[in-house]
Amino acid sequence: MNVILVGHGRMGKMLEELLASREDVEILGVVSPGLYESSADVPGRPDALIDFSYPGNLEGTLLRAMDAGAAAIIGTTGLSAEQLARIRAAAARIPVVYDANFSLGVAVLRKTLRQVGPLLLRCGFDAEIVETHHNRKADAPSGTAKALLNAIDPEGAYTHVYGREGFIGARGREIGVHALRGGTVAGEHRALFFGDDETLEFRHSAASRRIFAAGAVLALDFAVACPPGLYSVDDVLGLCEN
Repeated sequence: MNVILVGHGRMGKMLEELLASREDVEILGVVSPGLYESSADVPGRPDALIDFSYPGNLEGTLLRAMDAGAAAIIGTTGLSAEQLARIRAAAARIPVVYDANFSLGVAVLRKTLRQVGPLLLRCGFDAEIVETHHNRKADAPSGTAKALLNAIDPEGAYTHVYGREGFIGARGREIGVHALRGGTVAGEHRALFFGDDETLEFRHSAASRRIFAAGAVLALDFAVACPPGLYSVDDVLGLCEN
């Protein structure tokens, strides 16, 4: 497989390391300042592009992938509604794996919360989400926290409260989402459910970014064999409901 990497930060370098160990993968080039300025500048015909960079690169990634008939694996977070629509449009022509979190454990956590979250809410439990990341993360709350929120409340029936301050009074029909930032934390997500005299907590902790890079490599193997369509890590692991 011929692959273009978009982004050469900590995730990009880890992906480069994992792919370099694969005899069946050739990295055609890396898009980053000082290397290739855009994916259009990378020579050769890619079978896939992997983009874990920043939202400004998305358009170029999708255009190069569509031009080459290549798969696109996108892990960039903080995308706008317009950019998400652009991903959906591109998926009509090429296979796209897009996810806010490529951890296999987080995919299982999301599936679990899709099953138990609505049930607990119907039983009168209060739900809160707390996410923690390193001090350089640009967006808050994390894309993963938003995905967990959607798993718990897929119909948007609850008010989503992002942090609380001041004299807020009694809790309403709401789900709180809280973002903590500090140090070098790769990522931690907690979904808590508070009932009368009992509490349930679902927690995922990432010890390093390697788990996200490993998930992206699995997604690469999955995507290059797929027809056009929009896929997630759930599809990669076969977790989607029929």
